[in-house]
Amino acid sequence: MDELRSFMNLFEASEWKSFLSTASSIVLILVLAAALRAVAHRLIRSFREAVQRRADDPGRAQRIETLGRTFRYIVTVVIAIVAGSLILGVLGISVAPILAAAGVAGIAVGFAAQSLIKDYFHGFFFLLEDQIRQGEVIQIAGIGGLVEAMTLRYVRLRDFDGHVHFVPNGEITAVTNRTRDFAQAVVRVGVAYREDVEEALAVMKEVGHEMRKDPVFGPNLADDIEIIGVDEWGDSSVNLVCRLKIVPPIQQWSIRREFLRRLKHAYDARGIEIPFPHLTVYAGELKDGSAPAFQVKGLLPNQ
Repeated sequence: MDELRSFMNLFEASEWKSFLSTASSIVLILVLAAALRAVAHRLIRSFREAVQRRADDPGRAQRIETLGRTFRYIVTVVIAIVAGSLILGVLGISVAPILAAAGVAGIAVGFAAQSLIKDYFHGFFFLLEDQIRQGEVIQIAGIGGLVEAMTLRYVRLRDFDGHVHFVPNGEITAVTNRTRDFAQAVVRVGVAYREDVEEALAVMKEVGHEMRKDPVFGPNLADDIEIIGVDEWGDSSVNLVCRLKIVPPIQQWSIRREFLRRLKHAYDARGIEIPFPHLTVYAGELKDGSAPAFQVKGLLPNQ
């Protein structure tokens, strides 16, 4: 009986020692994981704050903030997976079957949510490559507007009419950024065929010089007006083109409207005709050279 009691006490002591060893190993893994996570997050935060201090616009600062949150999330997930695997190993549970099951489940979830995963991957690279910033005017997926917000999931745009569009990042195949660094306000104007083209272009240049001297619009003009010249011969007009370099770029539309307003007044003052579309009907000639009788029903009296 005494030998049995001694054996039971020894068994309980070894079990208790094994339990303490396992528990201490698990606690040590959790502590190390928490410490590693805290250090990684602190390093990411310090790097983000250092880059944000050098950011020259709020949009770039927001992009850096979003990337910082993404990297913190990735670090947390990786540390949690590694710590969980180590804890399962300490408990004597084989990790291989769990990883195999997780792989099969991951494939199934990937097929079911591939559009969502695509959105996140596209959004991450949009942010990493700095293709889109908050406050810019862009054209994506056939929709144009001002970028109000950008996340890893979608881009929120507000168009000229005030409508808000949520465009998933996975649907974006090409980005047209209309306000990066600088912009060109391109102006196309038609004048009558009988007008002197050189005079019309000279008036364009005068209006551009006047706008550059203007205290309101002048600071946004980075250079003198660029006269492109005759662009094409239209049905009822000779089409002229010029452009103005705008900084900051988001002002190009207001400057273009002001330039057109001033150019209209200048052409009116010089007597330069801005024609409206019209059609000349030629009825042909008879063999003797005389013109045939021609009437358009509904336009002549008694018709």
